[in-house]
Amino acid sequence: MRNGITFEVCVDSIESAVAAAEGGADRVELCSSLIEGGLTPSYGTLKTARRTVGIGIMAMIRPRGGDFCYSDAEFASMEEDLDAAKEAGANGLVLGLLNPDGTMDRERTRALIQRARPLPVTFHRAFDMTRDPFEALDALIGLGIDRVLTSGQEATVVEGLELIAELVRRASGRIVVMPGGGITDRNVGRVIAHTGVREVHFACSAPADGRMRYRNTRVFMGGTLRPPEYTLEVTRADDVARTISAATR
Repeated sequence: MRNGITFEVCVDSIESAVAAAEGGADRVELCSSLIEGGLTPSYGTLKTARRTVGIGIMAMIRPRGGDFCYSDAEFASMEEDLDAAKEAGANGLVLGLLNPDGTMDRERTRALIQRARPLPVTFHRAFDMTRDPFEALDALIGLGIDRVLTSGQEATVVEGLELIAELVRRASGRIVVMPGGGITDRNVGRVIAHTGVREVHFACSAPADGRMRYRNTRVFMGGTLRPPEYTLEVTRADDVARTISAATR
């Protein structure tokens, strides 16, 4: 933590978690499949990351891509994944559930919070898909959740600055409002100064060549919209350090 600011970096691999730590991050949000916005990491990934990095690890609990309105079976899988994440050594959990009408699913969110304790819980950017951010904020405060991640219900935090600042004012210290979504070294100082937040969430992903030398370019492992087979998105320690430096100078 520098200048009273906590820096969380979103990663989807052990290599990227190591780079985030080397770059000075205070903790990581560990996911799989960032191309889908982040899904639950495997037990093996989380367990190995816990042995490998010395900073905090917040484990994503999200069973699939798409919206945040889950079936009973999907909710059951979230319960099992949450238990596994705790056993694997996660320092906190990240989750979000909505009702079909755009309100927060209080009942099942409460159940997961209780299951997660004593670990802290973050409500992720499902918050940005709610019909009324102030209604959702009050609901989260009522549930005693620790923090909410938001871009201010816009595509990026820069566009959502005014709402983020208002959420911080309304929260009045009862919940951490953590901006995330498009934060870079070029705007992080502005985001902090304008909103008064004390925690920020960002990704420093950049394409890197994969390890394969032989490449069969006729075959694809994904669907029509697919990531490139032989390119990885990795976090770079220098990029993390640059963003933190920009926020604290």
